[in-house]
Amino acid sequence: MREFGYARPTDIAEAVALTYADAHARYLGGGTNLVDLMKLGVETPSLLVDVTGLPLGQVEETAGSSLRIGALARNSDIAVDPFVRGRFPLLSEALLSGASGQLRNVATAGGNLLQRTRCAYFTDVSKPCNKREPGAGCAALDGEHHNHAILGASEHCIATHPSDFAVALAALDARLEVQSEEGLREMALTDFYLPVGDSPHEEVALEHGELITAILVPAVPAAARSRYRKVRERASYAFAICSVAVVVTVVDDAIHDVRIALGAMASRPWRARRAEAALAGSTPSAGSFAAAAELELEQASPLRDNAYKVPLVRELVVDSLCELTGVSR
Repeated sequence: MREFGYARPTDIAEAVALTYADAHARYLGGGTNLVDLMKLGVETPSLLVDVTGLPLGQVEETAGSSLRIGALARNSDIAVDPFVRGRFPLLSEALLSGASGQLRNVATAGGNLLQRTRCAYFTDVSKPCNKREPGAGCAALDGEHHNHAILGASEHCIATHPSDFAVALAALDARLEVQSEEGLREMALTDFYLPVGDSPHEEVALEHGELITAILVPAVPAAARSRYRKVRERASYAFAICSVAVVVTVVDDAIHDVRIALGAMASRPWRARRAEAALAGSTPSAGSFAAAAELELEQASPLRDNAYKVPLVRELVVDSLCELTGVSR
C-alpha cells in the first residue's frame, strides 16, 4: 500500500475544504470498500479525510412520514430502525440481505451508495479495465462475465453496481443531500449514477470534494406494499446475480402506483420505467405483470454467459408483483 495522509475534521465545512484542496483526497467512512481497493492498488488516495466523527449518523422520521438517513448511519442501525421497518420494509430487507453482520455494523449509508463494482477485472490491476484505466479495454467482454450487465451496458464496460440498498432507494424515489464549498444541494438518486457510455470511469454525478450528507426518502402511500428480493449464488454474504425492489399501491382493483427497480442488471440501479408505464392503471394479473417485464427486457443485450438473467429477472418481477397484489400465478 502506498503512503497517504490522514485527517480527522471536526465539522462538515472543514472536511469539504480539506478534500477540495487535494485532488487525490478521498473521504473515509466505514472503509469496507475503499480500504480493500487501496490494498489491491486500485485506489491510491494521497489523503484520507475521516468523516466518521461528523454528526451525520441520524435515522429519523421527518414531516409527512418521510425519512431522513444521515450519510454516516450504519447499515445495521438503519435496518433495525422501527420507523424504517414499519414504513419502508424493503430498505430493511435490502440492507439485511447484503454482506455480513460484522460489515453492516461498520458500513455507512453514504459509503454503501458509493461502492465500486466487484468485477474481477476491475479489482485486478494486471488486467485491462476501462473503469480503472480509461482506454485500456474491457477484459470482461470476452472473459468471465456470467454476473455482468444486460441492461444499459456498452462496448466499454459491462460491470454491475453491487449495492442492494441503492436498488431499494431507487424504487422509493430517494434523493441525496450533498454538501459542497458553495453550499447544500439535492439530487435524485436516479440522476446520481451516470450511464456507462464511453466513460465508465465517471460513475457518479459528484464533483471532487462534494460530500453526501443525507439520504431523503419521501413518504409512500399508506396502502402501498413493498418488497426487496435478491437471488445470489450462495445463501449468505454474496452479491446479487439478480434483485428486484417493488413498491405497489392497488386502489379499487387497479394499480394506482407502481415502482420497480432492478439490481445486478446494470452499472447502476435500473428503474424499470417501461414496465411501470405499462402497469399504471391496469388490473393486477400475472399476465399483465409478465407482459410489462417483457417490455422492459426488450432493452436487454445479454452476452455469451449471462443470458440466464433475462428469464430470471422476468420471473422475479412477476413473482414479486403477484405476492404484493395477492394475485395467483
